[in-house]
Amino acid sequence: MADEEHHRPFEHRSLLVVSTNYAPELTGIGPYAAQLAEHWAASGADTHVLAGMPHYPAWRTDPAYRRTWRTEEHRAGVTVHRRRHYVPPRQSALRRAAFEASILAHGLLAPPAVRPDAVVSQMPSLAGGVIGARIARRHRVPYIPVVQDLMGAAAAQSGIRGGDRAAALAARAERFALRSATLVGVIHESFAARVAAYGVDPGRIRTVPNWSHVRAPSADRAATRARLGWREDTPVLLHSGNMGLKQGLEVLVDAARLAPEIRIVLMGDGNQRDALRARAAGLPNLDFLPPADADEFTDILAAADVLAVTQRASVLNMSVPSKLTSYFVSGRPVVASVAEEGGTAEEVRRSGAGLLVAPEDPAAVLGAVRKLVESPAEADALGAGGPRYVARHLGRDAALARFDALLTEALQDDREGPHR
Repeated sequence: MADEEHHRPFEHRSLLVVSTNYAPELTGIGPYAAQLAEHWAASGADTHVLAGMPHYPAWRTDPAYRRTWRTEEHRAGVTVHRRRHYVPPRQSALRRAAFEASILAHGLLAPPAVRPDAVVSQMPSLAGGVIGARIARRHRVPYIPVVQDLMGAAAAQSGIRGGDRAAALAARAERFALRSATLVGVIHESFAARVAAYGVDPGRIRTVPNWSHVRAPSADRAATRARLGWREDTPVLLHSGNMGLKQGLEVLVDAARLAPEIRIVLMGDGNQRDALRARAAGLPNLDFLPPADADEFTDILAAADVLAVTQRASVLNMSVPSKLTSYFVSGRPVVASVAEEGGTAEEVRRSGAGLLVAPEDPAAVLGAVRKLVESPAEADALGAGGPRYVARHLGRDAALARFDALLTEALQDDREGPHR
């Protein structure tokens, strides 16, 4: 009986997770929100999720949901309440504001008919943070925002049009959501100082890193390359994931122009995809691939020679790309074109799985790629560092145990109501 209670620690609890992104989205925050909610459902909790319509990373509403206004689904033991919202096909401060406002309005007008014992929000979105704080306050229960990205910093650093005004508004919303919290989870310790700058007591901030949520590659590497049309004698540099402003993927397009002997592949979707295709017009050594299915995703990563993570030079401590956990699983070396002082660079250094180069510098990217191509032993050694780092630090069970501890602490510690 004690063992059963140990494995079902949230029996008879009702939990609400607020996350605009959720399964069936395969990249970004969606998989983490889904696996966390499913874990708590398996731990005995009556788990509900307030989510948006699937749209990421394409920034187009999934066709299966386009005529849906509100819906309730049951996925892997979780009750998912979806609310329709605006999805901007291109990013600007005004469009992003409309996106957030539509999530906020519909979420507050039609919250799930649930009385939770605790509310957990995934941030972003900003609207999700505010909705979670409001619902928790209404029911006088613990509120825990989990900071995956800092949108105030993101708006200022990403180069989005109207970013300065958006940053000020985003910071106000973040401040409200974070200062209302019982405890705040951050996925990387580099976020803690900025969260504390919003007036959050550092003693209430907990680091809860993301985990590797994909399987290890299993397909024959040569067969995968042949299927994709990648010649064995042509080095392949692959970027997978969102094609947005903050990624600064122009650096890879420009690298392709400088190095016709290297094949550069951009796999994924996002609001900058069309602009990148236009910039890449006439480049025979640059390919665009759609997002890969879960069953072949890591096999494609492992088939590349080098994996690229890129960010604009201005992106510092507001984002650590979720793609890194998948990259590390693949066993291929990473070239990170990112600011040296940011959280992404820190994670690559810590993993021992890649090389850091200056951001927005195509020649620097090519220099690192050529170094790895010319030294297969060094490339293999760096690549092997990824799975080792995953095994030691990015295991799913250990990560979910940290979230269990965060939730347990909040439930025990919230005797005085939400902190302000």
